[in-house]
Amino acid sequence: MHTLIVKSLCLSLPDGAPLYKDLSFSVAPGDVLVLMGPSGSGKSTLLNWVSGTLGIGFKASGEVWLDNKELTHLPAEKRQLGLVLQQDYLFPHMSVRQNLLFGLRGSTKHERESQVELSLAQAGLQGLGNRDPATLSGGQRARVSLLRSLLSNPCALLLDEPFSRLDTALREQMRSFTWSSAKDLPILLVTHDEADIPENAQVLRLSGNAHAG
Repeated sequence: MHTLIVKSLCLSLPDGAPLYKDLSFSVAPGDVLVLMGPSGSGKSTLLNWVSGTLGIGFKASGEVWLDNKELTHLPAEKRQLGLVLQQDYLFPHMSVRQNLLFGLRGSTKHERESQVELSLAQAGLQGLGNRDPATLSGGQRARVSLLRSLLSNPCALLLDEPFSRLDTALREQMRSFTWSSAKDLPILLVTHDEADIPENAQVLRLSGNAHAG
């Protein structure tokens, strides 16, 4: 288990306007840090920087670490961070099972397929492995997207408004599923909805030009 650490982040928009200056925080295994703030305060941009997917033109300095391993200059695919977005971005040319197998590495083909079937059952999606993702409901797609991130064995989980496209009943179901599925990981959650905040989570309220220790 690992602690996710951000040190002295300074982040500016492409036009040079500053978003954050000297922003630092850490998230321990099993903890959730919630980033909240108005639209335009840079919450998703901060998540993109942590994940290694920051857009061209943004200017950033600072460091991101997993315990004693620095990730700052590693490409996104080598950071071992799971990223779940508001849009699920499932591969449309793959079945549900193929989407889930995509992130799995190591072990035998049989073991990987068994792992996928077990995860589908645990998520209440048993029997849907051969389905086209386009035929799934919004809640089912959201669960598959989360499973794909978790099956990649991430060291931390980054969530950007993952429940916002779901109706009220599905939101509560997905929240419970997410917190139980990732209970041992450090989680960084971006949301506008106070109801998304799990019990005992830390909340960092951002307004741009933020400074936190």
